[in-house]
Amino acid sequence: MLGNPLIRLLLRRIDRASAPADAEVDVARANLGLVEAQRELPGGRWIGILERLTVYVCILTGFTAGIAVALAVKGLGRYAELATAGPTSRKGELFIIGTFASLLWAAAWAGLAWWGIRAW
Repeated sequence: MLGNPLIRLLLRRIDRASAPADAEVDVARANLGLVEAQRELPGGRWIGILERLTVYVCILTGFTAGIAVALAVKGLGRYAELATAGPTSRKGELFIIGTFASLLWAAAWAGLAWWGIRAW
């Protein structure tokens, strides 16, 4: 539910803030930012959806250790790709920001659902 567009908007906004203000903005963004990260880390959209679903279910069921398992699987699955990133790559930074934003989004919806269930 709106998680993907929201997280992508946040990452684009962060990417835009770090781009140089000259005529080579498109080249710099393609080399340093979100475009490169999306190309080099395929499947991120589906991973994010599954991550948010997992966090949501884990919070509602009270299985908070499941959140740690999901994050560990995600981190280990991407470790090789992130470890080989060059010194100018922002993949790691975008990966962490996207993960935290995704977790907060899922936790907010789980909190809203939990509150709604309790109020009912």
